[in-house]
This record gives sequence, C-alpha cells and structure tokens, in this order.
Amino acid sequence: MNGVIIQFFHWYHPGRVWNEFIEKAEFLKTLGFTAVWFPPANKCDSGNEGRGYDIYDLYDLGEFDQKGTISTRYGTKNEYLNAIKKAHDVGLSVYADIVLNHRMGGDEAEKITVHEVNPENRNQIISQPIQASALTKFTFPGRQGKYSDFIWDYQCFSGIDSLKKDGKEIKGIFKIHNECGTEWTDSVSHQFGNYDYLMGADVEYRNPRVVQETKKWIKWYFETTGVDGIRLDALKHISSDFLKDWITYIKTELNPNCYVLGEFWKDEVEKINYFSDKMDDLISCFDAPLHYNFFRASNGGKDYDLSQILQGSFLEKKPVFSVSFVENHDTQQLQALESSVQDWFKPLAYAIILLSENAYPCVFYPDLFGAEYTDVKDDKEVKIVIPKIEILPKLLKARQQFAHGEQINYFDHPNCIAWIRKGNENHPGCVVIISNSEEGYKEIDLGKENANSVYTDFLEQRNDKIQTDENGKATFRVNPALVSVWVKTQ
Repeated sequence: MNGVIIQFFHWYHPGRVWNEFIEKAEFLKTLGFTAVWFPPANKCDSGNEGRGYDIYDLYDLGEFDQKGTISTRYGTKNEYLNAIKKAHDVGLSVYADIVLNHRMGGDEAEKITVHEVNPENRNQIISQPIQASALTKFTFPGRQGKYSDFIWDYQCFSGIDSLKKDGKEIKGIFKIHNECGTEWTDSVSHQFGNYDYLMGADVEYRNPRVVQETKKWIKWYFETTGVDGIRLDALKHISSDFLKDWITYIKTELNPNCYVLGEFWKDEVEKINYFSDKMDDLISCFDAPLHYNFFRASNGGKDYDLSQILQGSFLEKKPVFSVSFVENHDTQQLQALESSVQDWFKPLAYAIILLSENAYPCVFYPDLFGAEYTDVKDDKEVKIVIPKIEILPKLLKARQQFAHGEQINYFDHPNCIAWIRKGNENHPGCVVIISNSEEGYKEIDLGKENANSVYTDFLEQRNDKIQTDENGKATFRVNPALVSVWVKTQ
C-alpha cells in the first residue's frame, strides 16, 4: 500500500480543526491519503489560543474549564473523538501529536533551589545556587483529580526559565536541584553542551514517579481516543533512555501496531541515524535533511545540482524509518525554523516524495488547501499567502495508480533527472521526469515488454505523445522547471 500522511493543520490555522476534518475526511480518502496527523489535542497555557505545544494538562482534551476555556483552539473533546471516529469510518489512520518535553502555566509557586547555566553551553554553571520561587506546581484545579490525581511539583522538573526573587522576575536557563541531582540528564542531544532544556518547566524523566504517570497517561489516552499512532515532539530534548522504555511499554502492553514517528530535528543525517539506531528502530523520523535539500534547491534554481537531491537524506540512509516532507508548521514563513520551499519548486519536491519507491510522504495542509495569515516580524505586520499547489491532487493520484514496483534512477544530469517505476501485476508503472532549468529530456529504456507503446503525461503539463521503439526505448521530455509523469496509454 502506498501510504500518505496529511498534516491537517499549520501554525496559523484559524482553529476548529476537528469539525473541519470531519467535513473533508472523505475528500482526503479519495485523494489517496491513508493517515492524518492531528495537532496536539491537549489544553494549553494560552487557553484556546495555544497550538498545543505550550502544554498545560495532558488529560484535558477540551473537557474542563481551565486556562479560561473549555474548548482548545481545535475544538472540544467530543469533537476530537468524533473526528477520530470519522477518520476510522473512511479508512484513515490517526496519528496524535504528543508533547512530552515540558509543561507551562503552573498553578502554584514553590520555593526551589537552582543554578543558572550559560545558554550557549548548558554544562557551564554561571551562578552560585539561587533560592527563589517558580511556578512548578501543577494541581489542575479545573479537573479536580478526574482521570489522575497526580500532582506535578519541582521534583518532576529538571529546568525552568523564569524565577521570582525578592519580588523581581529573573529570566534565564536554570537547572533545578531535585532528588535526581543537580546535573542535566546525559541521554539527550549534545547541542549547546546539553540540550535537555528547551522551554517551560522541563520534565524530569529520571524521576520514576514521572515515568509511571506518563505510562498511565498514554494508556488512558489510547483507551480514550483509539488513535493508531503518535507523532512525538522535540525528541532532541528528551531522554532517549526514557523514550526507549516508554515506547517499548506502548508496543508490548498497549498496541503492538502503534506507529511512532519522531521529530528529531537535525540537518545532519548521521545524527538522526545515530538516534534511530539508539532507539533500536522503534521509531520513524522526519527527514529534515531532505527538506533542507528542497529548500536549497528552490533557492538555487538552475545552479542547484538535481542529481544530488537525495544525497545526505534519511530517505537515502534508512528509507524504512524515514518520513519525507516538503514543509511543516515549523518551517513555514514567519516561524522559528523558517526555511520555506519556494512555490515554483514545490511540485518537483512533492513528485520526489510521492513517486519514489521507499518514501512515506507527509503532505502539508496549506500546500493542498492554500493558506493566508498575518503575523508581526521586526515590528511590522506581514501578510503571507501560500497558494495551493494545483497539480498536487494529480500527483497524489499518480502515487495511487502508477508509482508502484521497482525504481530505476536516471540521476545523471544537474538540471534534469528521471526515474522509472516498473509497476506490478495491478499497477502499470510510470516514468517521472523533472527539470529545474530549461526544457529537459531523457532517453529511457523501458524494455522489450514496452516496445511500440504510446505514453502521455498524466499531469497534463505536456500535450505530446511519446512512442517507444521496437526495443522499448524513447526520449521523454519535461517543460522548463516542471515535472511530467509519463504513463502508457491502454
């Protein structure tokens, strides 16, 4: 099965995602999608403004009056459960976005001891121990102990970025002194010396009570929602020892078929590969290096060597565990990791991830539906328009109907590459050809079994017909800076 994920949100989505998905689920199924990645469903510190990542209460899926709202930005708990049911009714798997790294919006302050660290090297202590107060106690008064009576306090957290001392607020990165010690855990990314701390109150997974509660919560979550898989946020910052134990628990005790996809955001494939090996292949990872290849290719135009487009990607290194994407909510314009692929190159990038043999592609909501939004950058209001990619539905159909069987690459020219998908007993296969410059062409040998056959462009970018000779050879063409998918006419 040629699976495809839809990331059914973006950072500036206006909200009410669950109800919108219910309306669009059948349409998504007809396009060939097999799974939907939903945004985090939990209650946020910023109430119904939060995108799900400023996490307050994992047990509140839009059910309790907390942080000034019952509903989340995306809807109520009932609407969320209805959206999951609708996905299952039409035959789509659901991947829930899970944020385990931190908590925000503590309910009560506690007196704690900390030391400050250098943000550029978190192993370097730059202060004496400080006694101060911080919002590290989470009692969830609006939920009143329903589902779990676990109280989070400073023993459950390893770091914080905001303190109060002598009536003044102090900002920085502070290592909390707790029962687990005064050092960061070592089983995280070593960027900035140690990348355990990201934001908010950083969860301490060396505390066995925290581990137990997180297992209890995920069991409740699976039983409550019935999701088929999870997308895990910010894995560079979470103990890999904890993750391995926790995912093993899920796979052995809760759901052996649970699909686990992680965001381990690195542009160097060796680092993702090292993490993947360390996790004993329990987890798939987003292919950030391939995204950056697309970003560079879109900016480089005809000067970018297309024959190198897969070089250094996780798809090339470990295809079975890679998820390919062109864009996501972090890379879109005005966001923290902004590296948006230029519009002209997006059809080419999507052709690569949708029509390649081993890719598990993820399509970004605005690329299918379009998006308009405004935000402030450098004190100026900026309006962004992301046009929908007109040929994306046809590329999705091409994946369903033709992108099957063995792949043979013709990555032999800096401005024009092609590949054959040989097809199988149920699907006829295709020839994909891409140019990032002027009109391109490739002589391709399709074998005697395709002798004297006529091919047309399924994407309708070209109107000509191409006929193979008595040996099954022909020259296939592509328009400037475009893609064509040539299929045999019956």
